[in-house]
Amino acid sequence: MVEFPEPPELAKRLAACTPSTTVLEFLNVRRSVPLALLGSPGPDAEQLDTILRLAARVPDHRRVVPWRFIVFEGDARTQAAEAIKKRYCELNPDASLEELDIQSRKFTCSPSVIALVSSPDEAHKTSVWEQQLTVGAVGQNLLLAANAAGFSATWLTYWYAFDPIICQTFGLSAAERIAGFFHLGTACEDPLERPRPDMGAIVSRWTPIA
Repeated sequence: MVEFPEPPELAKRLAACTPSTTVLEFLNVRRSVPLALLGSPGPDAEQLDTILRLAARVPDHRRVVPWRFIVFEGDARTQAAEAIKKRYCELNPDASLEELDIQSRKFTCSPSVIALVSSPDEAHKTSVWEQQLTVGAVGQNLLLAANAAGFSATWLTYWYAFDPIICQTFGLSAAERIAGFFHLGTACEDPLERPRPDMGAIVSRWTPIA
């Protein structure tokens, strides 16, 4: 069982950096697990609360907190899946029963589902772009915190993350968007490493023009 840390006290002086080979090794093999490989158990309520607390420790210019979490658990997860299936049927009246079942299973195959909602404050001095970048950082932290807690995870969207009816059903305002659905659980097998970016193609060093 992983031991979760307590949050630091407010105004406590924190280490400017914490060299850790363990963390570097952890990041070196970080890997999302395909949804089809996720099963039970998922985090319990206390574990999930801690994972979300750790996910929220991100760079956030002027402390806007432009995000929120929606947790789907128990019967609510099943009801959410039914809402997705119903909406898919409305959009695709000729869909087969198999197609509808696939849409429903996408939301129920993992034991824990968290929607990360982008909630920008458009009137704030901090640009919406910066606020959206902060939400992305929350998403990555959520994956890392879940992995460090002993759970596998994946970050998905699918069509229903962008559907206005589903967003309304899940309680989003007109200004909010779903950044992704995070599926947490235990992998039934270890995932394979996949190709990674060619660093030579994406890293440059600026040289001033003489």
